[in-house]
Amino acid sequence: MNRNFTWYAVMVIIMVLYYYAKQTERYDMKPPVAKQNPYKTTLHGQERIDNYHWIRLTDEQKLAKNIEGWPDDQTMQVVDYIKKENEYTQTQLRHTKNLQKKLYSEIISRIKKDDVSVPYLDNDYWYYTRYEKGKEYPIYCRKRESLENPEEVMINVNDWAKGHDYFSLTNLSVSPNNKFLAFGVDTLSRRIYTIKIKDLQTGELLMDEIHGTEDAVAWANDNATFFYTVKNEITLLSEHIDRHKLGTLQTDDVRVYTEKDDSFYIGVGRSKSDKYIIIYNSSTLISDYYILNANDPVGKFRQFSPRETEHEYTIEHYNDKFYIVTNWKAMNFRLMETPENATTKQNWKEVIPHRKDVMVSGIDVFADHLVISERRDGLRQIRVIDQRNGNEHYLDFGEAVYSAYPSVNPSFNTNVLRYQFSSLITPRSTFDYDMDMKVSTLLKQSEVVGGHDPADYHSERLYAKVRDGKKVPISIVYKKGFKKNGQGNLLLYAYGSYGSTNDPSFSSTRLSLLDRGFAYAIAHIRGSQTYGRPWYEDGKMFHKMNTFTDFVDCSKYLIQNNYTDPEHLFAMGGSAGGLLMGAVVNLAPELYRGVIAAVPFVDVINTMLDASIPLTSNEWDEWGNPRKKDEYEYMMTYSPYDNVYNAAYPNMLVTAGYFDSQVQYWEPVKWVAKLRDYKIGENVLYLHTNMDAGHGGKSGRFRRYNELALKYAFMLDLAGIKY
Repeated sequence: MNRNFTWYAVMVIIMVLYYYAKQTERYDMKPPVAKQNPYKTTLHGQERIDNYHWIRLTDEQKLAKNIEGWPDDQTMQVVDYIKKENEYTQTQLRHTKNLQKKLYSEIISRIKKDDVSVPYLDNDYWYYTRYEKGKEYPIYCRKRESLENPEEVMINVNDWAKGHDYFSLTNLSVSPNNKFLAFGVDTLSRRIYTIKIKDLQTGELLMDEIHGTEDAVAWANDNATFFYTVKNEITLLSEHIDRHKLGTLQTDDVRVYTEKDDSFYIGVGRSKSDKYIIIYNSSTLISDYYILNANDPVGKFRQFSPRETEHEYTIEHYNDKFYIVTNWKAMNFRLMETPENATTKQNWKEVIPHRKDVMVSGIDVFADHLVISERRDGLRQIRVIDQRNGNEHYLDFGEAVYSAYPSVNPSFNTNVLRYQFSSLITPRSTFDYDMDMKVSTLLKQSEVVGGHDPADYHSERLYAKVRDGKKVPISIVYKKGFKKNGQGNLLLYAYGSYGSTNDPSFSSTRLSLLDRGFAYAIAHIRGSQTYGRPWYEDGKMFHKMNTFTDFVDCSKYLIQNNYTDPEHLFAMGGSAGGLLMGAVVNLAPELYRGVIAAVPFVDVINTMLDASIPLTSNEWDEWGNPRKKDEYEYMMTYSPYDNVYNAAYPNMLVTAGYFDSQVQYWEPVKWVAKLRDYKIGENVLYLHTNMDAGHGGKSGRFRRYNELALKYAFMLDLAGIKY
C-alpha cells in the first residue's frame, strides 16, 4: 500500500512539473514568423519589394467552404499564420484574462439592460427602440398617434440574429401610408445588404428581396415603389440606382441612374418635405444631385445643377424652394437658396454669407424655423432662425467643452427641435427645444448603472503649439485627484482624416480607465474639421504629414506640461486613426509606453494602387493616387508599411477583422509581420484578428466590448495596474 502511495505521489509530482513546464513553455513561446516571399513592383522607376504580399486573399478564397479543392494552399497558409498570431497574443496576455473578464463585466454593468430610446413622432406614429435584459439586439417599435396606445413591434432583431456570428439589421424605412417596412440585412460584415420588406399590418414578409445593395431605400408617394442603390460586389462601390415595384422580381427592376466615375459614392433618399426623391453623388471634392417628384416615380430624374470640380454642397427642400449649403466661393460654406423649378447655380441667392471663422456644417428645415449647425472656436453650435421674421439666436449649452447637435427631427410642422448634448463628464442627454419660447426640456439622460457623479471628474481644453505655430486643441478628462507630476497614465486618442471630427463627448466605458487613475485626451489634429474646412484641407493630400506631426507635438505638450511622461503615455487610433498610429510610431517611437492600432490603414501605397479594393478609387482625393509621381513620392514619406525601420518600437497591440471591407485584414497582418522583422528591443507586439467580423468588430450590444476589454487590459498591464 505504501508502494502504491509512493508511486501515486511520484506520478502526481511528475504531472504537476510537466504541467508547469508546458505552461512556462507556452508563456515563453516565441512570436510567429511569417514566411517571406518577395513580390517585386516597379513604379516611377523605383523598385519596391513586398515580402508579405502572399498574405492577401481574395473574397472568394476567404468565403470558400466545403468545396472540392478549397480552401486552397494559400488560404490555409494565411489562416494558419493568423491563428498562430492569435494564439501567441492569447498566450502572452493569458495573465490578464481575469482582468479582461473584470473589465468586460464592469463595462457592460454600466449599460442599462432594459433601456428604451426617447420616442419621436413621424407621420402619426411614435417610433422608439427598446432593449430587453439578456438580449444583444434592439427591438424596433411604434405606437399610433398616442404613447398610450398599444405597442406594435416592427422588428425584433434578436429573432433575426439567431444562428449568425455576425448580424446587422439597419436603416428601417416605413412607406408613406405607414403600411410597409423596408430594411437592410448584412450577415457577413462586408456592408453588402439584402433589402427585405415587411407588411406591418399582417406581419408577413413580402416576396420582394433585393440583393447586393446599400441598406437604404427611398419610397415614392404611391406606397408601392421604392428606389435603392446597387453595389459592385467586388469593389463595394455604389454604382447604380434602381427602381422596384412591390410584387415584382429584382430582375424586373428598372435602372434609373448609373454613376460612371468610380471616385464617387452614390445613394438615394427622400426630402424631409416628402415632395422629392433625391439621388446624391459625392466624392472627396465634388457633390452632385438629381431630383424627382415623389408623386411621379416613373418620371425622369433631372440634374439639380451641372457637376463642377471642387464644388461640394447639400440641398434641402422647403415650400417652393431649395436651400443649399455650398462651398462655392466659400471655403467654410455658406447658405443659399433657389426656386425649386430653377435649380442651376446661376439662380442661387445668398442667405447666410461665408465667414472665415465659422463653418456651416448643415441645416434642419421646419415650417417656421431654420436650424443651422455651425462650428466656431472648435466647438459645435446650433443657430435658430425664425423664417417668419428673420430673428435669430443661438442655444446655450452651459459647458465650455461639449458636443451638441440636432437629433431625429422628421416632423416638418413643429416648433420643437430635438437635439443631443454630451460632454466628457456629462452622459448623452436628449432635449426638446421650443424654438419660439427658447426653452430646453430634458427628456432623457443616458443612465450609467451603478451611478455616475460628474462632480468626481474634471475636463479641460488645452492648446498645444505645434511646430508650424498652429495651436491644436486637446480635450482632456480625468478623475479628480489626478496628479500632474509628470508620471500620470494618459491615453491620447485621435483620428484626423476625412474631415471627421471627434467632439468631446461622454463614454461610460471610459470610466474603467478614469477610475483606475488614467487621464483620457483627444487631440483635435488637422485632417478633422475642428476649426472648419481649412483645418481639414491642411491635413490631407500634400499636407497629410501635418496630421501626424500634430499628434506627436500634442504628445510632447502633454509631457512638457507634466500630465504624463514616455513611460506612462499611451496612444490609440482606429482605421484612418490606425494609419495615424502607424505613422506616429515611425516618427517618434520613444514617446509612448504602448500603442493600440485598431484595424489600421497602413499599407497605403499598395492599397491605393489597386482600384479593385473597396474605397480605393473613392479616396484618391483624400490620400493621393500613387500612379501620379508627385503624389506617390509624398505618400511614400509617411506610408507606415513602407517606412518600417530598425527601431525600438513601443509596446503595440494591433487588431484586424478578417471580413473587413473598409481596411482589408491583410494590411495590419502584413504590417505586424514586417514590424517583427525590424523591431529591436524587448517591447511586445501583439496581433488580434477577429475571424468572424469586419471593420466594426462583433455585432451585438455587448459582445463588442470583449475586444475593448482586451485593449484596456493591454494598457493597464503595461501600466502595472493589475485590478
